[in-house]
Amino acid sequence: MNGARAAAYAERLGKVFDYIDEHLAEDLSVERLSRVANFSKFHFHRQFSQYAGISVTRYIQLMRLKRASYRLAFGDVRIIDIAMEAGFESPESFSRAFKNAFGQTPSQFRKRPAWKPWHEHYRFPNRERKQTRIAAVEHHGPSEGVNDSAKLFIEWRKTTGYSPVKTSKTFGVAYDDPDTTPPEDFRFDICGSVPEMIPENNPQGVVNKLIPGGRCAVVRHFGSHDRIGDAAYFLYRDWLPESGEELRDFPLFFCYRNLMPETPEHELVTDVYLPLK
Repeated sequence: MNGARAAAYAERLGKVFDYIDEHLAEDLSVERLSRVANFSKFHFHRQFSQYAGISVTRYIQLMRLKRASYRLAFGDVRIIDIAMEAGFESPESFSRAFKNAFGQTPSQFRKRPAWKPWHEHYRFPNRERKQTRIAAVEHHGPSEGVNDSAKLFIEWRKTTGYSPVKTSKTFGVAYDDPDTTPPEDFRFDICGSVPEMIPENNPQGVVNKLIPGGRCAVVRHFGSHDRIGDAAYFLYRDWLPESGEELRDFPLFFCYRNLMPETPEHELVTDVYLPLK
């Protein structure tokens, strides 16, 4: 398989990985996933297994357990509710599957997560992000003012028609840690994807930028944005030292899968990306 065909093949399977991530709570049949990849349903299971090194059924279960592990480590949702959300019929079956995967029961993991065996289960093919063109409001100053900058970006979106629901994904690029950076030096971009460069002579001060393509470590955060730092600190403090990976020269960034006020705060979903070499 030549380079162009291999890239196209990887892109089609990448769409499947993304679809699974975004629809974990739904029925994920082989027929549905084969349509996402535009592969024959008769060959899809084998193609997926050969590419990922794991069956699609097992992959889906591990992704549901992965989401459950974040809920256990970073949230206060009851274990029985996490079990139901992960598609298990009972807390007992969830506990057995979780312990078989990670060597700890859900209760043990909640108290003291063993991240090393957890990490070993998530060594799948690189899921590289494509370069993304974005329009951005550059916030510079105390983190308490980020919401004011976000209002400017919302105003710009309303004038251009780049809807966060239909036509534009929403991102945040964190150049600095608000807990360790002097307030006057803190920088954060509020961004949305755009198909082409936008005119920069706009009253909101929105500018053109790029999120470069490349490999990333990804953690999905559930719930309030006020606690999103928990997921970021996990990547830096727990995951990165044990992973053997090196960071790329681009800051950590967020992809907001849904937004308030359309979505209740406890149902917010945010992907946290740490760029890797």
